[in-house]
Amino acid sequence: MTDPMQLFSLEGRTALVTGASGGLGEHFARVLHAAGARVALAARRADALAALAAELGERAAPVALDVTDAAAVSRAFDAAETAFGAPCDVVVNNAGVAVTRPALQQTEEDWDKVLDVNLRGCFLVAQAAAQRLVAAGKPGSIVNIASVGGLRVLGGVAGYTASKAALLQLTRQLAVEWARHGIRVNAIAPGYVLTPINAEFFASDAGQALIKRSPQRRLGKPEDLTGPLLLLASDAGAHMTGATVVVDGGHSVNPL
Repeated sequence: MTDPMQLFSLEGRTALVTGASGGLGEHFARVLHAAGARVALAARRADALAALAAELGERAAPVALDVTDAAAVSRAFDAAETAFGAPCDVVVNNAGVAVTRPALQQTEEDWDKVLDVNLRGCFLVAQAAAQRLVAAGKPGSIVNIASVGGLRVLGGVAGYTASKAALLQLTRQLAVEWARHGIRVNAIAPGYVLTPINAEFFASDAGQALIKRSPQRRLGKPEDLTGPLLLLASDAGAHMTGATVVVDGGHSVNPL
């Protein structure tokens, strides 16, 4: 019998994490690195990536990436392969943005910006990863970071919720098309997770009221996503593809 803990090991794997310069992306990169993977830290903020790579040390490399630029995506995978000598067989599609504004006031630029990063960017990264894995004859795992906003309505973020709902459907589509190549495609749908970006809001009266409406009466922590990420990235989830793991403290099933 295989050691259950060994199923979650990523030793020998090469991972690429988008949006790795802070927030959840940084957490995901740390988790994969701790599990034994070589990790390409991909984002636009070169200084933050360099600092994280220096902290992690061996098996970590900063990679410049704008997910909306197909040529930049290709260069990022080239850089990761050069750094580690192997195609990326674990990819975490984490880069994402939101514009908070009532739908009546959303501009075309708002809509295009959000969809370009959250949907088109995720597709470009997933496609580039899969093309290289197929060419190398290697299996792999792609984990798309969606949101509870892809499952229910959130106030003032029409482009964000639309993009995340579409990303969940794209996850299922790619899972079916790429299963015969041994490439698994799954998604994680986090609820409200406390990060430096939203800490000020959740300290406000409005933020506290939102927390009180959550069934667990608390925000998620980045650590709450560690187990789901390792499950989908590793052999522990070998028979999972096209799945969405919801990690939201019951938010998406709360009738309130």
